[in-house]
Amino acid sequence: MTKTKTMTKNMTKNMTKTMAKTMAKNMARTGATNPLATNPLSTNPLSTNPMSGDGRLKIALQKSGRLSEMSVGLLEKAGISLTKSRDQLLCRAHNFPLDVFLVRDDDIPAFLATNVCQVGILGQNALLEKQALFAEKYAALEEVMALGFGRCRLSIAAPTSFEYRSVDSLNGKTIATSYRGLLEAYLRDKGVEADIVTMEGAVEVAPRTHLADAICDLVSTGNTLISNGLQEQDVILQSQAVLIKNNNMDSELQEIYEKILSRIRAVLRADNSRYIMLNSPIDSLDAIKAVLPGSASPTVMPLQGREDMVAVHAVCEEEVFWTTMEELQRNGANSILVVPIEKMLD
Repeated sequence: MTKTKTMTKNMTKNMTKTMAKTMAKNMARTGATNPLATNPLSTNPLSTNPMSGDGRLKIALQKSGRLSEMSVGLLEKAGISLTKSRDQLLCRAHNFPLDVFLVRDDDIPAFLATNVCQVGILGQNALLEKQALFAEKYAALEEVMALGFGRCRLSIAAPTSFEYRSVDSLNGKTIATSYRGLLEAYLRDKGVEADIVTMEGAVEVAPRTHLADAICDLVSTGNTLISNGLQEQDVILQSQAVLIKNNNMDSELQEIYEKILSRIRAVLRADNSRYIMLNSPIDSLDAIKAVLPGSASPTVMPLQGREDMVAVHAVCEEEVFWTTMEELQRNGANSILVVPIEKMLD
């Protein structure tokens, strides 16, 4: 709580002139003191939030790491041009009504719950952990869509010397984790009684220091577990980056939100699609159309000077592998060209 309060104070002090003016106007109109300075996690109506009313949508992103880079990159692909403030906590788009707050991932749900921000991008694990610990406070936050990056899993791991047969092997044991809420829910569902030690970092060293018998932590490649003599046993949650929102947007912000949501969906669809062009014998057309991945209705055009051949163009919404191209070739296709799609909007 103290870290969130200090961070929010610093952001308020370093806001741009426009946002500072909005704050002053709202506070003068309502007679309210700055709610973020007194209690950043208090729930205030939209009219008393000092950062509302300027007609700009606020989105919270993780401030550092791979997830942060991918999230900012997603916005940039959606045509959002960002300018960072000097304190690096706020990015302001100069070609779209959007402000980006760069914060700790586990603070993002609080920024949405208090309507400092209306939208956020974070790991699904961070959202579900907050909802598991504080169901009433964060129940209204809605997961809008999965974004396909930042994939990891929350797993139980134990030393290689631990005789682990099933989750029942943890009965009466001690488990170290940074995800107490999710672990408690999992153990409760499995009927397992174990002690939980909450750690904020370096969870993997807990068994080696005799602090715990096993751990529950995020796993990506598994290399960290191996280097600490641990073996992954059970997966509690498969996680990835998700877009979330609150329910406190007025009609003006809702319109901005729907526009950026449309752009993000278009970017993700383009990233997962390929444009394929090829020449096909007319008598092999049906066989070739059946091979094209994720393409319901390709465009077929005549080839000048060739009555036996046609050109086929298609947007394939699935991966086009070498094996796919080789199968197209076996069915008579030639001059096969596969290119990425930069932008795509229905």
